Amino acid sequence: MAPPHAQRARTKSDAGDELRLRAAWIYYMEGETQSNVAAILGVNRITVTRLLSEARRRGEVTIQIKGELASLIELQRDLEKRFGLERAIVAPVSDAKADPTAVIAAAAGAHISALMRAGLTIGVGWGRTLHESLPHIEGRNLKDVRVVSLLGGIMEARRFNPAEFAWRFAELFEAEGYLIPAPALVDSADARKVLLDQCGLEHVFKMAQTAEIAVFGAGGISEGSTTYKLGHLNESERKSLTEAGAVGDVLYNFIDGDGVPVNHPINDRVISVDLESLANIPQRVLVSGGSDKTVVIKAAIRAVSPTVLVTDELTARSLLKA
Repeated sequence: MAPPHAQRARTKSDAGDELRLRAAWIYYMEGETQSNVAAILGVNRITVTRLLSEARRRGEVTIQIKGELASLIELQRDLEKRFGLERAIVAPVSDAKADPTAVIAAAAGAHISALMRAGLTIGVGWGRTLHESLPHIEGRNLKDVRVVSLLGGIMEARRFNPAEFAWRFAELFEAEGYLIPAPALVDSADARKVLLDQCGLEHVFKMAQTAEIAVFGAGGISEGSTTYKLGHLNESERKSLTEAGAVGDVLYNFIDGDGVPVNHPINDRVISVDLESLANIPQRVLVSGGSDKTVVIKAAIRAVSPTVLVTDELTARSLLKA
């Protein structure tokens, strides 16, 4: 017979499992809102959100949408032909004014789930869309998987931090996680050189270069971009980058409309995998979309020739018009 403390631990665990599964059942099967689920279970709405996310992470909830929308398939094929992609994944959106991040994140999560396998080394970037893809990624125990962050961390960020995304991604697959123990943007080119030469960062960069898959986003440079809104760039830096011709960044490498790194001091201060190394990774999955991203997505395609693009249908149409 198990000791009393073990019985208590199991009872607590069972209660947590039941609460989580009840929340998932009421929300997904009975179609109640999260607020109604919270009222039924006697918990707050934040708890319900956490329970639903955990149920998805554990694989207790799967969502399948059967059937293909002919217009989306046509868009995907047009993107593949126009930009030389092996595959384009276009998520539907119903409201032209809506933020497409959620639907792109869901599509990206499903695609990333399908890519994962034992023995894989995968490099990951950062950003709001990738962060929101985490609940849609089917976590499971895979042997000998290595997850490598492709750029340094954002010291001040509370959300969408490259380091946070990399370790949470690794956790989904019980994988080894390798982070770059330095900020994504340092104070000077000399500081960058010291970190690369003396702090063992080259080891992580070399590991990233051996990755079979890279998953990354493309960041805009408008006042509404994640990089700017979260304070990673100040207004003076943003304006000077724009004046230098930057239309956005890929892994903090700021590029112009042709996908060429701009001549700007910030590009000499970045702790990140360079675009040439990124372009040499066999499978390159670009996840990005939104009304302000068309120019930088096209620039990113020119810079690193992604094999897969995950975006939304409005952005896809905009890319094809330009």
